[in-house]
Order: sequence, then structure tokens, then C-alpha cells
Amino acid sequence: MMRARWMGIGMRVLAAGAVAFAVAAAAIVAGGLRDDDHPADVAVVLGNTVRPDGTPSPRLAARLDAALALYRRGRVRSVVVSGGVGREGFDEAAVMRRYLAARGVPAARIVADSLGLTTAATARNAAAIMRRNGWTSAVVVSQYFHLPRCRLAFRRAGIRAVYSAHTRYFEATDLYSIAREVVAYPAYAAGLRG
Repeated sequence: MMRARWMGIGMRVLAAGAVAFAVAAAAIVAGGLRDDDHPADVAVVLGNTVRPDGTPSPRLAARLDAALALYRRGRVRSVVVSGGVGREGFDEAAVMRRYLAARGVPAARIVADSLGLTTAATARNAAAIMRRNGWTSAVVVSQYFHLPRCRLAFRRAGIRAVYSAHTRYFEATDLYSIAREVVAYPAYAAGLRG
């Protein structure tokens, strides 16, 4: 009888945890899919995988295409591309810079940050670049599930006017990434990461 009672309590706790997880995941997705169509000084594109041949992965190309669209529409005047050297041995920021320049963004309008190894590092580096250039507003560009944490990191880095634009690229691994963000966002909010 006691065992059945504990089993019932355990099942209720698990059910409550599952509901809380689902609500948190829905909040992250909704927050990330909400773009801020607001003009800003700069778009900041967070890095991602570069293919073994040195070209952006589809996910990274989608981020760059979103920033390119902002630039072409006159919503931003410059673009910061931020990333590190990945497993493939390529500097993500250099690859991103070449991609945008090949599509018409003047080299003088692209700033490469090759030390953006994490979201928090990108935010800190972008804040420093913005101060040097007298910029006060930024549109962060990444996958939708990543944007709530990006906005938090950028505000924490001292950027007050932070907007966001998500890519139009979706893949099955987004489910894993959303679950990861359910854990990562509160960790960032509590100051445990970054």
C-alpha cells in the first residue's frame, strides 16, 4: 500500500515535470519565432558549422541570408559575424565574411569576430565592437530556439537595444536544441553560465 502511494506521488511529480518542460519549451519557441522588425545599427550573426569544403552549412547559410536580407532592406548598416575555429579547421567568422561579401555586402560594412566561441563570448565581443564604432542597437541573428538566450546574453553584456531575427531554416535536430535551451536559458538567467 505504501509502495503504491509512493508510485502515485512519483507519477504526479513526473507528470508535473513534463508539463513544466513543455511550457518552457513552448515559451522558448514562441519567443524565438517573434522577430523584431526594427532598424538597428548592426546585425550580429552567431557562428555555426562550416562544411569540410570551407562553405557554410545550411544552418549557417540561413543565418547569413537572414542578415543579408536585413542589410538589403536597410534595416541595418553593418554586420558583425562571430564564431570560432570549428572541428573542420575553418575560422567561422572568416567564412561568414566571405559569404556576405560575395553577395554584395561591402567589406567595410562587415566586422569579423573570430573569438565568438560561445553565445556569451559573442555578446561580450559584440558589445566591445559596438562601443568602438559608436553603435547602440543590434539585431541578433540565429536559429529561433537560440534567440531568447542570445537576447539575454546581449543585454547582460550591456547592449540595451537588442532585437532579433530568426532564420527560416528548420530541421529535425531542432527538437534536441529546444530541449537544450530549456536547460541553458535558466542557467544563463541565474548566472551559472557565460
